Amino acid sequence: MYEEQPLEGQTIGHTMEGQETRGWSLAPAHRGFLAAILLALVGLVIYGVHQRNVAGALMQQTAQMASALNDQHAQMDALNSKLNSMMAAQQQAQAEQAARAAAAKQSGAKVAVARRRADDARWKKMEAALDDTNKKIGDTQADLTNAKTELGSSIARTHDELVVLQRKGERSYFEFDINKSKQYSKAGPVSVSLRKANTKHDYADLELTVDDARVQQKHVNLYQPVMFYAGDAGSAPLELVINSISKNHIHGYISTQKYRASDLAAMSNAAQQNNTTAQAGAAGIAPAANATSQPPARRKLSLPPEE
Repeated sequence: MYEEQPLEGQTIGHTMEGQETRGWSLAPAHRGFLAAILLALVGLVIYGVHQRNVAGALMQQTAQMASALNDQHAQMDALNSKLNSMMAAQQQAQAEQAARAAAAKQSGAKVAVARRRADDARWKKMEAALDDTNKKIGDTQADLTNAKTELGSSIARTHDELVVLQRKGERSYFEFDINKSKQYSKAGPVSVSLRKANTKHDYADLELTVDDARVQQKHVNLYQPVMFYAGDAGSAPLELVINSISKNHIHGYISTQKYRASDLAAMSNAAQQNNTTAQAGAAGIAPAANATSQPPARRKLSLPPEE
């Protein structure tokens, strides 16, 4: 009897009653292939879901960025509009201000011309007065400059300059070095006491004795001549100059005229007597014993006889 052979992959079994059963079973290679296909399908499904989620997130972010950009554009448009309105208002204000200034200038010019035409004579008179005043001021400044130059040339700032002035022989000079003290230091015909020396502002406070009279001189500046008259000074004053100020110390000099008034009078009398003696000698007349004696009294003459 022919026996049917099972197909590939087909299994044959028998029941308890002895009946034959047939079934199918996969080979191991087929089972691995099917498992791989299933895994691949599952992976594709998972990847697709993931990509869908990523795409959704990207679309959401893109929408948010687009919304933010739209807001920024709206803000920039608002700012541009505001700036344009402000610039327009400013330009309008500047134009109005320029127009007002031009109108005011034109009006002021018209008023000034009218006033000048009305007050032309008075204006010319004021100009003449101003010119005269300026001329007087210029002359005064020139005189002050000349006086300052002359005065400056007679002031010695150093010991060497003082020696030069002494060599001229016009005045006598007495230098002094004085420390701060209530005691007096002799300098020619004057006694000087230093009470304060200010090195920051270059001035000194002094107290002087001249002809038994006490004189205060405050804020005597450096190189500032202080002039005063003594009893026998004549027409030329005494002059005090400070040419160095240090802490509690000053250096300077006193200058006086070369000869006193009495000496000048005696010299003038002597010169006059010498001149009189010389003239008498040239005329062959013996000089009188006393040039200051009174001339002889006149002799009274008799009247002529009457005819």
